[in-house]
Amino acid sequence: MKLASLNQGRDGQLIVVSRDLRLAVYAHDIAPTLQFALDNWSLVEAPLHRLYQQLNDGMVTLTFPFNPNLCSSPLPRAYQWADGSAYVNHVELVRKARGAEMPESFWTDPLIYQGMSDRFYAPTSDIPMADESWGIDFEGEIAVITDDVPMGIRTEEVHGHIKLLMLVNDVSLRQLIPSELAKGFGFFQSKPSTAFSPVAVTPDELGEHWHDYKVHHRLQVTLNNELFGQPHAGTDMTFNFAELIQHAAKSRALSAGSIIGSGTVSNRDRSQGSCCIAERRMLETLEYGEPRTPFMAFGDTVRIDMTDDQGQSIFGAIEQTVTHYTHEYNAEDLNHHDPHR
Repeated sequence: MKLASLNQGRDGQLIVVSRDLRLAVYAHDIAPTLQFALDNWSLVEAPLHRLYQQLNDGMVTLTFPFNPNLCSSPLPRAYQWADGSAYVNHVELVRKARGAEMPESFWTDPLIYQGMSDRFYAPTSDIPMADESWGIDFEGEIAVITDDVPMGIRTEEVHGHIKLLMLVNDVSLRQLIPSELAKGFGFFQSKPSTAFSPVAVTPDELGEHWHDYKVHHRLQVTLNNELFGQPHAGTDMTFNFAELIQHAAKSRALSAGSIIGSGTVSNRDRSQGSCCIAERRMLETLEYGEPRTPFMAFGDTVRIDMTDDQGQSIFGAIEQTVTHYTHEYNAEDLNHHDPHR
């Protein structure tokens, strides 16, 4: 099943999207928003799935063309957004880039930070930034959305609590991170709003490519229409989503609609490229003695997508351009995008 949210109101309007991402149908008779659906999943899952099957079978008359430019992130805001660093190879490289050694415990104990979740960028919205010198970076990731998860859950009990999957652009401001982390209190200014793919999908949509709580497809990232990286998301993932959820729920329950991210997808095979600029810069430093790739500038565009074996986009693409922030922006701009782009 594939679900999306039209950019209407703070929490969007839930729609069901066809498997090929061509058509959509309103789902308001079943659930007005995705958060409502997650809060009442046991009641709405079956009727939503029926509507999805009817849409794919051509049995729905009141359809309309699916347009990602009219969508917010599937959850325009969430009760919780917790991002992990499941690809420890990436963590090691990025820490080296800022001169920080990595403790051995990082290979056995997951890292998770709690991010900004009161509003997310739309998948095709601009990324407004006030200063290019902040080190504007993208991070291509995968995330899951859970239902209510009890505190102290074990990994073998996680099955069934993962309701949906999405792609992520976890925007990072690399030049603000070192001084902020040096205070010993975690990310805040260096982690602005995040964007998610236009469509969230149930795990069964991935078929055999979803197993061991990992997505076994390549994540494709382009910068200004040039391939930046296409690492395999199921390879070199040190901690799977069951382990990340267990870690997140060790001392707290997770509410329905909680989003848990994988962290930047990364492979040890360097020929597959990178899903963030910071990783490439570190690899360049190791090879050439200095980084050669600049961070994003105003006007730069990043695209993050994942396709199936037939080359069909699974989630729809995140495609965002960095723009110069002015005080003319208001609260609605995080979800604003030009439908004619």
